[in-house]
Amino acid sequence: MTSRLNSFGNTLRGLGPLFHLCVTIPTLIALVYFGLLASDVYISESSFIVRSPNKPESSGFGVLLKTVGFSNSGDEIYAANDYLASREALRALNRNGAVAQSYGSHQVSMFDRFDPLGYRGSFETLYRYVGKKIAVQYDSSTAITTLTVRAFNPQDARRFNEQLLELAETQVNTLNDRARTDLVAVAQREVDRSRAEARQFAVALAAYRDKAGLVDPEKQAGAQVQMVSKMQDELIAAQIQLRQVQEMAPRSSEIEPLQARVAGLQQAIGAQTQRAAGGNGSLSSAAAEYQRRAFDEQFGEKQLAAALGALEEARLDSQHKQAYVERIVTPAVPDEAIEPNRLRGVLATFVMGLIVWGIASMMLASLRDHVE
Repeated sequence: MTSRLNSFGNTLRGLGPLFHLCVTIPTLIALVYFGLLASDVYISESSFIVRSPNKPESSGFGVLLKTVGFSNSGDEIYAANDYLASREALRALNRNGAVAQSYGSHQVSMFDRFDPLGYRGSFETLYRYVGKKIAVQYDSSTAITTLTVRAFNPQDARRFNEQLLELAETQVNTLNDRARTDLVAVAQREVDRSRAEARQFAVALAAYRDKAGLVDPEKQAGAQVQMVSKMQDELIAAQIQLRQVQEMAPRSSEIEPLQARVAGLQQAIGAQTQRAAGGNGSLSSAAAEYQRRAFDEQFGEKQLAAALGALEEARLDSQHKQAYVERIVTPAVPDEAIEPNRLRGVLATFVMGLIVWGIASMMLASLRDHVE
């Protein structure tokens, strides 16, 4: 037995200092670290998905409001995932220093502990440290987010994972509340604008009626046309009567009154025709302006009715939950430390040392040959 040990010792000495520097010393350090110093790491995993109910839109304006209201659940997914890895989430998780105390416990190895020397305990340092312990992975094909928390205590791993899930739910609910508020606010602003326009159109129409002294130019023009038609009938009758009297009694005293009547009817017909359709002050021109203002009033009323319908739809929609976090896998207390893989760590160090030693040996041999 002694001879074998001596033979092994002679073999090690024969390998030279380069082998010990590249292989022996790193392997011994790895043996000490993974065998005695490395702390057990417990992993707690959970997964969730952000769902959004599918609700058909009844109008194009409702689709517009949905766009304003962040109805697409993908927005909440990315927001929740980014929030889990944010400083704000860590600040909420580290309330009363829970995270710093857990990862900075003296039961944790000095090589794995947060702020082992006690002089770099800033929040920014904690954020960078915890960023290596909390992982958020999103699968775009399934829309499932996996949350992984590593801790040196199984209860802490599960507790931090549960608290992060609650924070994600709170964040999604906050986005929902903000979206619902924006949804109703946009609809209310549209109602206010439509109401103001409808009132403005109604006031303009009333002012035009007062200014023109007309109630409904179209109806009044129709009555004017009927009046002209009656006077034309009277004019024809008067002209026939005048012609008959002139033929039968050229010296009759009735001729002059009949001529005056014909002239009066012609003058009245010309005046009424001029008033009905004879220029800027006629009823026809007034009817065109009246129709334009009346159309504006009708358009304002329809626009206000549509805006009121959209507001009611927005209020009803705001009472429903637009997006919510549904847990697929709930965090559990791990019963065994998965990391570090001590044997694999030692073997990996040994193999890497052999590779480095082999490359260094070849480089030194090549250098010697070149010098010789």
